[in-house]
Amino acid sequence: MTVLLRRLQRPISTVASKIFSARQVTTTTTTTTLNAAVGNMHGENSCFMPLLQNDEGYVAPRTVQIAGFYPGLDTETYLALTSEPSPEMGQWTYDFSDPDGPQMGTVALPGMTSVYETEDPVAIIADHVEFNVQLPPTITDRVDLVVLCDRARTHFSERKFLVMELEESPGVITIGAFESKGQMPENTKILGQVTLVQIPWLPSMQKKTSGFAEEDQLY
Repeated sequence: MTVLLRRLQRPISTVASKIFSARQVTTTTTTTTLNAAVGNMHGENSCFMPLLQNDEGYVAPRTVQIAGFYPGLDTETYLALTSEPSPEMGQWTYDFSDPDGPQMGTVALPGMTSVYETEDPVAIIADHVEFNVQLPPTITDRVDLVVLCDRARTHFSERKFLVMELEESPGVITIGAFESKGQMPENTKILGQVTLVQIPWLPSMQKKTSGFAEEDQLY
């Protein structure tokens, strides 16, 4: 059986994040008295730590706040979440939870261009049926997707999935795409655009390589 986030059947724990870049940590963290070294340090007596050196092109995974489940997500919650800029190239960020904050949870997204360029990110959890995402026929349960939205992109774009508040459904988030602006319902507020939808890998998605990248990269 597919394990779904929705099956938790309880609200996501209330947390918030304070993001500090790797470069900033040396000046913002509180210093304490260090204990005397025990054993060898890195490079001493042929002892080496498993180091990973980032290069200048490294794009770190990005932690984004989760607004809730769709459909039924309210506009107030979607707009209330905070976001932080992407870390500098080659660096990463830290997420420190704040139990008194208003956020509902966080999710780490891949270090890739579409995530990096999302200026004001927020994540929504939705199952694949809501967006007609086609999965292998062997999957009969609803599968949760992570939908990354950019609240800074409040303009219309053809065939881009828009995060909207419809006049007939005030206070509720609706997501959809249109071929032209004329197809969009009148008096619709554009609250953002979808910049990435992440599909989980499940064992039933295993398939043979076809030789065509378009097919092999689908799941």
